[in-house]
Amino acid sequence: MSKSLQNSLSLAARVLFAAMFLPAGISKLTGFAGTVGYIASVGLPLPTLGAALALAVEVLGSLALLAGFGTRAAALALAAFTLVASYFFHAYWAAPAAQAFVTQLLFFKNIAIVGGLLALAANGAGAWSLDARRD
Repeated sequence: MSKSLQNSLSLAARVLFAAMFLPAGISKLTGFAGTVGYIASVGLPLPTLGAALALAVEVLGSLALLAGFGTRAAALALAAFTLVASYFFHAYWAAPAAQAFVTQLLFFKNIAIVGGLLALAANGAGAWSLDARRD
């Protein structure tokens, strides 16, 4: 694969991940009380802290990916966040039968996202990034 294509694909991956996580983080900021309530509804402790952490990971991680700054660490943080969130918020094994199929789809979609983030962490941001300028 040519370096130009590889760098284009790395940039596209970073932008597309940010397109998913940044709006989610902003919605947590604008609907903070609702996010806290949702976290509390699944029985997690310290829902306010959890909401603040989720907001920070999604917003800061997205911005890091967009800039290609600390890409490997940001991708790992977003992967870990997504894996934990999937377990608690898309627990298809505990969902009512009528909701199990959709919940299972959401769970495995998130698992695929974790895989993509791990690939980004393994391969880095590419040449079109702030990370490449620091090296």
